[in-house]
Amino acid sequence: MHALIVIAHPDPKSLSHTVAAHVAEGVSLSAPGNTFEIADLMAEAFDPRFTAADLAVHRRLAPPPADVAAEQARIDRADALVLVFPVYWWSMPGLLKGWIDRVFANGWAFDFSPDAKLVKKLRHLRVHLVGIGGSDARTYARHGYAGAMKTQIDHGIFEYCGACVTSELLLESETLDPAFHLDAARAIGRNLFNAPQRCEAADAA
Repeated sequence: MHALIVIAHPDPKSLSHTVAAHVAEGVSLSAPGNTFEIADLMAEAFDPRFTAADLAVHRRLAPPPADVAAEQARIDRADALVLVFPVYWWSMPGLLKGWIDRVFANGWAFDFSPDAKLVKKLRHLRVHLVGIGGSDARTYARHGYAGAMKTQIDHGIFEYCGACVTSELLLESETLDPAFHLDAARAIGRNLFNAPQRCEAADAA
Protein backbone atom coordinates (compact mmCIF):
# COMPACT_ATOMS: atom_id res chain seq x y z
CA MET A 1 0.00 0.00 0.00
CA HIS A 2 1.19 3.50 -0.78
CA ALA A 3 0.35 6.82 0.91
CA LEU A 4 0.73 10.32 -0.49
CA ILE A 5 1.19 12.81 2.35
CA VAL A 6 0.64 16.42 1.31
CA ILE A 7 1.78 19.34 3.43
CA ALA A 8 1.43 23.09 2.95
CA HIS A 9 3.53 25.00 5.48
CA PRO A 10 6.37 27.47 4.80
CA ASP A 11 8.57 26.41 7.73
CA PRO A 12 10.24 23.00 7.36
CA LYS A 13 10.84 22.99 11.13
CA SER A 14 7.17 23.51 11.93
CA LEU A 15 4.97 21.14 13.90
CA SER A 16 3.04 20.51 10.67
CA HIS A 17 6.15 19.15 8.96
CA THR A 18 7.06 17.09 11.99
CA VAL A 19 3.55 15.66 12.18
CA ALA A 20 3.76 14.72 8.48
CA ALA A 21 7.09 12.97 9.09
CA HIS A 22 5.60 10.99 11.97
CA VAL A 23 2.59 9.98 9.87
CA ALA A 24 5.10 8.71 7.30
CA GLU A 25 6.98 6.82 10.01
CA GLY A 26 3.73 5.19 11.07
CA VAL A 27 3.01 4.13 7.49
CA SER A 28 6.43 2.49 7.27
CA LEU A 29 5.81 0.63 10.53
CA SER A 30 2.27 -0.46 9.65
CA ALA A 31 3.20 -3.45 7.46
CA PRO A 32 6.17 -4.69 5.42
CA GLY A 33 6.20 -3.12 1.98
CA ASN A 34 4.00 -0.13 2.78
CA THR A 35 5.46 3.04 1.29
CA PHE A 36 4.87 6.77 1.33
CA GLU A 37 5.69 9.96 -0.54
CA ILE A 38 5.66 13.42 1.03
CA ALA A 39 4.55 16.25 -1.24
CA ASP A 40 5.80 19.54 0.23
CA LEU A 41 3.83 22.06 -1.82
CA MET A 42 5.82 25.06 -0.57
CA ALA A 43 9.23 23.50 -1.24
CA GLU A 44 8.04 22.31 -4.65
CA ALA A 45 6.73 25.82 -5.46
CA PHE A 46 3.32 24.57 -6.56
CA ASP A 47 1.33 27.43 -8.07
CA PRO A 48 -2.12 27.50 -6.39
CA ARG A 49 -3.57 30.19 -8.64
CA PHE A 50 -6.64 29.08 -10.59
CA THR A 51 -6.09 30.67 -13.99
CA ALA A 52 -7.81 30.77 -17.36
CA ALA A 53 -5.98 27.54 -18.22
CA ASP A 54 -7.61 25.81 -15.25
CA LEU A 55 -11.00 27.22 -16.20
CA ALA A 56 -10.55 25.71 -19.67
CA VAL A 57 -9.90 22.33 -18.00
CA HIS A 58 -13.06 22.73 -15.93
CA ARG A 59 -15.03 23.47 -19.09
CA ARG A 60 -13.47 20.40 -20.77
CA LEU A 61 -11.91 22.58 -23.46
CA ALA A 62 -8.27 21.69 -22.73
CA PRO A 63 -6.18 19.03 -21.01
CA PRO A 64 -4.77 19.81 -17.57
CA PRO A 65 -1.49 21.76 -17.39
CA ALA A 66 1.63 19.69 -16.81
CA ASP A 67 1.88 20.54 -13.10
CA VAL A 68 -1.73 19.53 -12.48
CA ALA A 69 -1.35 16.31 -14.48
CA ALA A 70 1.73 15.44 -12.40
CA GLU A 71 -0.22 15.92 -9.14
CA GLN A 72 -3.12 13.83 -10.42
CA ALA A 73 -0.66 11.07 -11.33
CA ARG A 74 0.79 11.14 -7.81
CA ILE A 75 -2.67 10.70 -6.35
CA ASP A 76 -3.48 7.94 -8.86
CA ARG A 77 -0.45 6.01 -7.58
CA ALA A 78 -1.64 6.28 -3.97
CA ASP A 79 -4.01 4.07 -2.00
CA ALA A 80 -4.47 6.81 0.58
CA LEU A 81 -4.09 10.57 0.57
CA VAL A 82 -3.18 12.38 3.80
CA LEU A 83 -3.41 16.17 4.03
CA VAL A 84 -1.53 17.71 6.96
CA PHE A 85 -2.18 21.42 7.46
CA PRO A 86 -2.29 24.18 10.05
CA VAL A 87 -5.76 25.57 10.62
CA TYR A 88 -5.87 29.12 9.26
CA TRP A 89 -9.09 31.02 9.98
CA TRP A 90 -10.96 27.76 10.61
CA SER A 91 -9.93 26.23 7.30
CA MET A 92 -6.84 25.17 5.39
CA PRO A 93 -4.06 27.42 4.05
CA GLY A 94 -4.61 29.04 0.66
CA LEU A 95 -1.77 27.01 -0.87
CA LEU A 96 -3.49 23.73 -0.05
CA LYS A 97 -6.92 24.98 -1.09
CA GLY A 98 -5.46 26.16 -4.39
CA TRP A 99 -3.88 22.73 -4.90
CA ILE A 100 -7.31 21.19 -4.47
CA ASP A 101 -8.96 23.80 -6.70
CA ARG A 102 -6.60 23.00 -9.56
CA VAL A 103 -5.93 19.27 -9.11
CA PHE A 104 -9.41 17.96 -8.24
CA ALA A 105 -10.65 18.96 -11.65
CA ASN A 106 -13.78 18.22 -13.63
CA GLY A 107 -13.18 15.07 -15.64
CA TRP A 108 -10.65 13.63 -13.19
CA ALA A 109 -12.12 13.96 -9.69
CA PHE A 110 -15.74 14.12 -10.81
CA ASP A 111 -17.77 14.22 -13.98
CA PHE A 112 -21.34 14.38 -15.20
CA SER A 113 -23.30 11.74 -17.08
CA PRO A 114 -25.19 12.55 -20.28
CA ASP A 115 -28.30 13.14 -18.18
CA ALA A 116 -26.36 15.62 -15.98
CA LYS A 117 -26.02 13.33 -12.95
CA LEU A 118 -22.88 13.66 -10.85
CA VAL A 119 -20.29 10.93 -11.40
CA LYS A 120 -17.94 10.55 -8.42
CA LYS A 121 -14.60 9.38 -9.83
CA LEU A 122 -12.50 8.98 -6.67
CA ARG A 123 -14.42 6.17 -4.96
CA HIS A 124 -11.21 4.13 -4.81
CA LEU A 125 -9.37 6.75 -2.75
CA ARG A 126 -9.12 7.00 1.02
CA VAL A 127 -8.45 10.50 2.33
CA HIS A 128 -7.39 11.41 5.86
CA LEU A 129 -7.29 15.06 6.95
CA VAL A 130 -5.05 16.17 9.81
CA GLY A 131 -5.69 19.76 10.89
CA ILE A 132 -3.38 21.32 13.47
CA GLY A 133 -5.01 24.06 15.52
CA GLY A 134 -4.04 26.30 18.40
CA SER A 135 -7.44 26.51 20.11
CA ASP A 136 -8.93 23.83 22.34
CA ALA A 137 -11.75 21.40 21.59
CA ARG A 138 -14.26 23.38 23.63
CA THR A 139 -13.70 26.44 21.43
CA TYR A 140 -14.24 24.40 18.27
CA ALA A 141 -17.39 22.85 19.72
CA ARG A 142 -18.81 26.05 21.19
CA HIS A 143 -18.63 27.96 17.92
CA GLY A 144 -19.29 25.04 15.58
CA TYR A 145 -15.92 25.34 13.88
CA ALA A 146 -15.27 21.60 13.74
CA GLY A 147 -18.66 20.92 12.17
CA ALA A 148 -18.20 23.74 9.69
CA MET A 149 -14.83 22.36 8.61
CA LYS A 150 -16.29 18.89 8.14
CA THR A 151 -19.11 20.32 6.05
CA GLN A 152 -16.96 22.39 3.74
CA ILE A 153 -13.88 20.13 3.47
CA ASP A 154 -14.78 16.51 4.28
CA HIS A 155 -18.22 16.55 2.67
CA GLY A 156 -18.03 19.51 0.31
CA ILE A 157 -14.79 18.45 -1.38
CA PHE A 158 -13.84 14.83 -0.87
CA GLU A 159 -17.18 13.12 -0.41
CA TYR A 160 -18.43 15.09 -3.42
CA CYS A 161 -15.74 13.29 -5.44
CA GLY A 162 -16.61 9.92 -3.91
CA ALA A 163 -13.55 9.48 -1.71
CA CYS A 164 -13.87 7.85 1.69
CA VAL A 165 -12.73 10.60 4.04
CA THR A 166 -11.85 10.63 7.72
CA SER A 167 -10.46 13.58 9.63
CA GLU A 168 -9.20 14.71 12.97
CA LEU A 169 -7.95 17.86 14.63
CA LEU A 170 -4.75 17.99 16.67
CA LEU A 171 -5.61 20.90 18.93
CA GLU A 172 -3.87 23.07 21.54
CA SER A 173 -0.78 22.86 19.36
CA GLU A 174 0.81 25.91 21.01
CA THR A 175 0.36 24.73 24.58
CA LEU A 176 0.49 20.93 24.67
CA ASP A 177 3.71 18.94 24.66
CA PRO A 178 4.44 18.26 20.96
CA ALA A 179 5.06 14.61 21.83
CA PHE A 180 1.30 14.24 22.36
CA HIS A 181 0.57 15.18 18.74
CA LEU A 182 3.54 13.27 17.33
CA ASP A 183 2.36 10.06 18.99
CA ALA A 184 -1.08 10.68 17.48
CA ALA A 185 0.49 11.29 14.06
CA ARG A 186 2.44 8.04 14.20
CA ALA A 187 -0.75 6.20 15.12
CA ILE A 188 -2.54 7.79 12.14
CA GLY A 189 0.14 6.39 9.85
CA ARG A 190 0.06 2.94 11.42
CA ASN A 191 -3.72 2.71 11.07
CA LEU A 192 -4.06 4.46 7.73
CA PHE A 193 -4.82 1.33 5.74
CA ASN A 194 -7.10 -0.19 8.37
CA ALA A 195 -10.18 1.01 6.55
CA PRO A 196 -12.99 2.26 8.77
CA GLN A 197 -16.15 0.20 8.55
CA ARG A 198 -17.99 2.92 6.63
CA CYS A 199 -15.23 2.91 3.99
CA GLU A 200 -15.60 -0.82 3.58
CA ALA A 201 -19.36 -0.43 3.29
CA ALA A 202 -18.93 2.25 0.64
CA ASP A 203 -16.54 0.03 -1.33
CA ALA A 204 -19.09 -2.80 -1.27
CA ALA A 205 -21.92 -0.57 -2.50
